[in-house]
Amino acid sequence: QVQLVESGGGLVQAGGSLRLSCAASGDIASINVMGWLRQAPGKQRELVATIARGGTINTADSVMGRFTISRNNAKNIVFLQMNSLKPEDTAIYYCNVKTSWGPRNSYWGQGTQVTVSS
Repeated sequence: QVQLVESGGGLVQAGGSLRLSCAASGDIASINVMGWLRQAPGKQRELVATIARGGTINTADSVMGRFTISRNNAKNIVFLQMNSLKPEDTAIYYCNVKTSWGPRNSYWGQGTQVTVSS
């Protein structure tokens, strides 16, 4: 089992920055990919960015150049640095990890609200 605890959401004005963190615990050796998805009101959950254990990064076009994902494998934490925030970035941001073994292949954090005012 893997447990995820997110932090760092909040309210920010357009153009501002926030940094999200997600700390993993439990069977951390099984974790391969760590990432962030978001869900805005009335919309489907969408990928923001992922980073594999080896460092391969996948970033959504909508946040490319503004958001940066990084990972500290030693501390089992994944970060999402969000710059130049826009009102359309307002959503609940969820941490997600994919595992290589264990009872489940995917785990979710509880979600953290990010609100960008215009």
